[in-house]
Amino acid sequence: MKKYNLAIVGATGMVGRKFIEVLERRNFPVNECYLFASARSAGSALNCFGKQKTVIELTEQNVTELEGKVDFALFSAGSGVSKEFAPLFKKIGATVIDNSAQWRQHPDVPLIVPEVNPEDAEWSSGIIANPNCSTIQAVVALKPLDDAFKIKRVVYSTYQAVSGAGVKGVRDLKNGVEGKTETEKFPYQIAGNILPHIDVFLPDGYTKEEWKMIVETRKILHSPELKVTATTARVPVFNAHSESINVEFEQKCTLDEVRRTLSQAPGIVLLDDPDSNLYPMPLNVSGKDEVYLGRLRLDESVDSGVNMWVVADNILKGAALNAVQILELLVKEA
Repeated sequence: MKKYNLAIVGATGMVGRKFIEVLERRNFPVNECYLFASARSAGSALNCFGKQKTVIELTEQNVTELEGKVDFALFSAGSGVSKEFAPLFKKIGATVIDNSAQWRQHPDVPLIVPEVNPEDAEWSSGIIANPNCSTIQAVVALKPLDDAFKIKRVVYSTYQAVSGAGVKGVRDLKNGVEGKTETEKFPYQIAGNILPHIDVFLPDGYTKEEWKMIVETRKILHSPELKVTATTARVPVFNAHSESINVEFEQKCTLDEVRRTLSQAPGIVLLDDPDSNLYPMPLNVSGKDEVYLGRLRLDESVDSGVNMWVVADNILKGAALNAVQILELLVKEA
């Protein structure tokens, strides 16, 4: 089996460490692994495929020295870093899979969820964008329904865990649970609270997170005119995002048809037994690879529509796992 040389940019962060964990768990054929981070983390050591690897400072010189030696680079270090260094890794011969928002709406960069639009990898020119975590789990659920009944409109309401805000977000919740009111990441205490505010507010009153979900859904589903709206909120949950999704269809459907369609779709687990109080929750989905669906019911307020509750681990499927699945897709097609 051919083995590949990988670079992980942002290796010491929450998602960067999860990259390594997922690659090891899925037995990706790695020959050499180069771990990059900021000057603050450079020189520290991380275990990668059974070897202690020294973290390299992310500089132009250090990247350029690896010309011809890196097949793929996984990025999770923020948009500014991706803007500067993704083209550099591409220049030295690596294909970049970027977890930031930097390239997601670039017309020449595919935005991929492997269960949904793997064919878009064919027109990559060296950089592939990993979608926003909340968008990824949503489109895994929406794609089979769009194929079966043609989606007319989507209404998102999200309940997003603090892990989506990084280490400082998790620390804010831990501190709040302990009765400390000061915060590092959020504008208000998150413990015992809900913040209808993720990322910055835009002039139209939507947040950037809501805007991401709207435009990314359209791009991934190849439906630029699709009617989508969103309200995103941060909740006092440590890990795994939950979403209430209301979908209106152009074609008629029954609940049995919806269930059958979703049960046959890749990457989905149906956990939907109201009589037994069985439905997805962050506690039973955190740490799982799949997207979990429950609370399926027809929307009686429209001619054809459905409500569903969608939960996924935002650090796994919403970030690291999806990127590794893209990597596996590229290797398979090579």
